[in-house]
Amino acid sequence: MYNELYNIWKAEKELLDIQRLPNKFYAKIVDYIKKLKEENRMLDKKTTKAKLMETEFKYVQFMVCDLFDLRYKKLKEKTLNQETISRDVLTAEEAKMCGTILPLAEHYNAFCKDVLRGQLPSTKKDTQQKVAILRFVQEIPALVGADLKTYGPFAPEDIATLPPENARVLIKQGVAVAVDSK
Repeated sequence: MYNELYNIWKAEKELLDIQRLPNKFYAKIVDYIKKLKEENRMLDKKTTKAKLMETEFKYVQFMVCDLFDLRYKKLKEKTLNQETISRDVLTAEEAKMCGTILPLAEHYNAFCKDVLRGQLPSTKKDTQQKVAILRFVQEIPALVGADLKTYGPFAPEDIATLPPENARVLIKQGVAVAVDSK
């Protein structure tokens, strides 16, 4: 498992795009860390094997934390730039978290635009959602949204935010499904 983690961490560090992780990657990491802790607990701390295992554990902790940080920064950057995030590169856990990041990024971008227009944004919560989060089930070409921005093109399993008017049409046509942001 150590070599697999190292290779994944190295690729994530070197490449600009978010890398696809193996199936159940985080569950495997949890099991691996539990195993390391258990084995280390049972060893005499003065032995060479115990010292080697402690070193391995520290490297594993570093790589896992750095991998989280790298992926989070890439997801945040794509979200803030309103780029489409392909669902197939995200784990199930990450996809669920993205549902909460996307609305925040949309509100942040709207806030920045209001300030740059010389308007003080309202601090009251909007009663109506300004964007909808969708997961595409079919490939569709780029489209112009109700806000006159270009969105897409989209591949199956991509996740994106669109104006609610466009989202309703795409859902009705069966090319996308709504993602619960809660």
